[in-house]
Amino acid sequence: MRRGPVSRPRETPTLVAKRDAPVGGQAVLEGVMMRGVSTWAVAVRKPGPDEPTEAPQPPGEIAVTSFPLVSWTRRRRVYRWPLIRGVVAMAESLAIGMRALSISAGAQLPEEEQEVSSATWTGAVVVAVVFAIAVFFVLPIGITSLIKHQIGSSFTFWLIEGIVRTAIFLGYLLLLTRIRDLRRVFEYHGAEHKVISCYEAEDELTPERAKLYSRLHPRCGTSFLLIVMIVAIFVFAPIGLPAWYILVATRILGVPVIAGVSFEVIKWAGRNRRRRWVRVVMYPGLQLQKLTTREPDLDELAVAIAALNAVLAVETPGAASAQDLVGVELVA
Repeated sequence: MRRGPVSRPRETPTLVAKRDAPVGGQAVLEGVMMRGVSTWAVAVRKPGPDEPTEAPQPPGEIAVTSFPLVSWTRRRRVYRWPLIRGVVAMAESLAIGMRALSISAGAQLPEEEQEVSSATWTGAVVVAVVFAIAVFFVLPIGITSLIKHQIGSSFTFWLIEGIVRTAIFLGYLLLLTRIRDLRRVFEYHGAEHKVISCYEAEDELTPERAKLYSRLHPRCGTSFLLIVMIVAIFVFAPIGLPAWYILVATRILGVPVIAGVSFEVIKWAGRNRRRRWVRVVMYPGLQLQKLTTREPDLDELAVAIAALNAVLAVETPGAASAQDLVGVELVA
């Protein structure tokens, strides 16, 4: 008996939002932070029961905490100038992100151990910033300076330095993917992107619908960091080949300039994502997100939705007036 062709189930296409909404976020420990125009919220999955049993344990409850938000860029007009606004937005996001991490870390501990001093987290931020500058800006110039006298031109020098910096950055990300404990953070990172895209598409905010969207987002901080690596090449090029200590000083002092330029680039790309050539330029950054995101499950998507719903319960970002949006600079 002759059989007809075997029918295969069609794969559900991955959906991608076509517009930007003034909503951003960040993955934290067992949770997600979401921020809008005037509110930010953290949703964390608390630990489930510790009772030993062979049956699978139900997930813990979702704890949600909301906070009012007045963007730093609304306080002074100069904070909204191009380039400067990127530096201010980065510093503000870092402050909110570290506070969100503190909340998520506390939620995983017994109540008597949940208090973490602000000095501890301030110290952690300082150490993280110094580490990033040392590894991604000072170390590449130190390595390239070892062959400075063998390099025939300043063009070749800053090109090699840029390649070394980008290689260190990519190697660092690859190293992070090897850490098993970070896998769930990457899954929550993917959940954050999917839920934001679902909202930007004006789709129903349910785990089942959000799961259909891409875990890659054009406003992601990972794409931002890759752009930082590339922009640094062009920012440092005019400096030439002065003494080594001047080279090191320019790399440290140039960090705010690079951050400001990179922020403008990714903000512009997000607004123009429908253009084909923009999507081509954004492609490497999106592919890099495959290292820092993982496909989330429905429980993780529910946590991200809880964080976004806490923001939407207070405000409607899509209906914000031009005055409300002054100074709102968000990275997903």
